[in-house]
Amino acid sequence: MSHKNSILLVDPEFDPSTAPDCNLLLKITADSFSYAIIDKTSNQLKAVYDQQESRNIPHDLAVKLKNDSYLNLPFKDIKVAVYSENSISIPTELFDAKNLNQYAKFFTEVPSDNLYVRPFAQYGFTSIFTLQRFMDETLTDTLLTCKLFDQVAPILAMVQDKGKKSLILDFTAASFTAVLTAGEKFIFRNCYEIENAEEFNYYLLLLIQQIQIDLIETEVLLSGIIHEDDAYYQCLEKYFRNITFNTPLSDQVDHKILEDMPAHYYSSLLALDICE
Repeated sequence: MSHKNSILLVDPEFDPSTAPDCNLLLKITADSFSYAIIDKTSNQLKAVYDQQESRNIPHDLAVKLKNDSYLNLPFKDIKVAVYSENSISIPTELFDAKNLNQYAKFFTEVPSDNLYVRPFAQYGFTSIFTLQRFMDETLTDTLLTCKLFDQVAPILAMVQDKGKKSLILDFTAASFTAVLTAGEKFIFRNCYEIENAEEFNYYLLLLIQQIQIDLIETEVLLSGIIHEDDAYYQCLEKYFRNITFNTPLSDQVDHKILEDMPAHYYSSLLALDICE
C-alpha cells in the first residue's frame, strides 16, 4: 500500500515512556484501520494513525503491529473495535449466555474458536462476534490485554440525543457503515463498499425503502471521510433535512494535533475511549 493512503500525526512532546498512563484505541474496518493514543493523565491526544484502502487488512495490520514502535508500548488500556462478517445482534430477552455456541450457526464463514460477547444494555441487545483465525491470533498475540468490541460500539456511543431517530453513517475512503436507531431501540446495521456517489445513492435509497426511514424526523449523523458539499453529502441532502457532523465526543480531551483536520474524521475512533 502506498504512503499516500496513510497518515500519522504525533504530538512532538509525546514521550513514549508515559505509555503506562495512556490508552491505545484501535479501530479496524473492512478496508482500513486507525489508532489513537490518549494520555489519560493530561487528557491529551498524543498520536493518530490512519491507513485507508487496504485490500488485505489482516496482513497489513499484522505488519503494522510488528513494525510500529508506538503499538508495542505498555499501555494502560487497549480497546479495539473490529469489523467482522461474523457478527449478530441478539435482543436481550432472547440472549442465552449458557448456550453461546448456538449462535455460531448464523455466521457467514467458519469462525475462530473464540466467541466475543458485548452487551449493549442501553439499546436492548447483545452483540456476538468472532474473527478470522489469523486476525484473532494477530490481535490477541500482539495486544495481549486488549478489550475487543463490535465495530458498532463506538458508532452507537456517538449518539448523544437518544430521543431522536438517528441514522449514523461512518465513512472510510471506500465504504460506509450504517446504523439506525429510534430512541433507545437498535433497528439496523450494515456495511457497504462504495466506489462513487452513484453507488452510495443506490445503497442509500435501498436503506430508505427497505427499513422505511422517516426522512423528516430522522437525524443523520456523519463521521469519517466525508466532507460538506462533496458528492456523498449532496446525495444525503436530496433526501434528508437534518444532517450533522459527529465531532469528537469529549471536550475534556485536548485534540490539538487534529486542528488541521476535519474534526469528524476520527470521532468514531476516539469514541472508543468511552466504550466499556
